[in-house]
Amino acid sequence: MKLEDRISRSIAQRSGLVVLRSEFSRMGSESQVGRVLARLVSEGRLVRVSKGAFAKARINKFTGQPTPAGTLEDVAAELFRKLNVEIAPSRLADDYNAGRSTQIPMRATVNTGRRRISRKVTVGGRTLSYENNHKRT
Repeated sequence: MKLEDRISRSIAQRSGLVVLRSEFSRMGSESQVGRVLARLVSEGRLVRVSKGAFAKARINKFTGQPTPAGTLEDVAAELFRKLNVEIAPSRLADDYNAGRSTQIPMRATVNTGRRRISRKVTVGGRTLSYENNHKRT
C-alpha cells in the first residue's frame, strides 16, 4: 500500500479536524510525509493552518475552493489541545460571556496565561492573536 493511501485512510478515520505532521512520522521519512501532505493540500483534501498543522477540508459551495471544515476557534482549540498548550478565552470574550460588556469581540484572540507563543494560526484569511496574563513591572 502506498504511503499516500495510508495517510489518507488515517486522516479519514480520525474524528477531529486537525492533523499534525508529527503524527505521521512513523509511517515514513520526513520528506516523504511532507510530500504526501503537500499533495493532499494541492488536491484540496487538507488545508494548512500552521507550520506542521493541517485541517480537514471541504469545498465551499460559493467559491468552489477548499476551506477548513471548522471555524478558526474550533481549529485553534483542537490544535493547542494536541500540542498540550492550555488556552483560555481572551479578556474581552470573558467580559462578554460574563455579562460585563455588551460588545462582541470580533477578533479571534486567546489567552495563553504566562506562556509566550509565536505560532501563527491562519484559517480562511483570519489569523489568531494572543494575549497573556504576564504583567510587566
